[in-house]
Amino acid sequence: MSKSTAIVLVHGFWGGAAHWAKVITELSRRGYTSLHAVEMPLTALADDAERVRKMVRQQEGPVILVGHSYGGAVLSEAGDLPNVAGLVYVAAFAPDAGESPGGITQEDPPVAAPNLAPDSDGYLWVKPDKFHESFCQDLTADEALVMAVTQKAPLATTFGDAVTAPAWKAKPCWYQISSQDHMIAPTNQARMSARMNARKVITLDASHASLASHPVEICDLIEEAVAAI
Repeated sequence: MSKSTAIVLVHGFWGGAAHWAKVITELSRRGYTSLHAVEMPLTALADDAERVRKMVRQQEGPVILVGHSYGGAVLSEAGDLPNVAGLVYVAAFAPDAGESPGGITQEDPPVAAPNLAPDSDGYLWVKPDKFHESFCQDLTADEALVMAVTQKAPLATTFGDAVTAPAWKAKPCWYQISSQDHMIAPTNQARMSARMNARKVITLDASHASLASHPVEICDLIEEAVAAI
């Protein structure tokens, strides 16, 4: 595989494709030319997985799927397509069959759980004044402000959508744990990464937003996945 390998980046809850901005620019600097950041509706796991499948099917060659946060659940659901060559999880959910992000969260609630608030339309938000400390405490106040104001809230029901046949059981996987994550408990990340028998697991002294605070290390892991396939 080469620098032309397709890399498809899958965002999580409370952010869109632009959350990958620093990873995109770093991968481009390293010479990767087939970069794609899918924008999901965050309305249901089935909807989000189908959106990713459509993006993957548009690629002519092998694809490395990279998922952050809830995006890992989407990878697990949609990553079984034949041209998906590997899965990279970035501080992400990796549910087993029958598990949901909400169920995993309840097993070991994260620090920022009290900072989530539903609205009258059924969407779940991170309280804007709590966003910095909850999601991205290792970013600047200005970066956190932009993320808070532009956050993309999921329908709360999406938390309960269970994965059917997790692709990580059949595809090579890599996983990055954020040891200072306030959105997905680091203990949950360690448990999920251990059971998937990942090719490599790295731990960063990072917030949930490791894709923005540690883009170089995240790109190093993606490059290892590209080189190993």
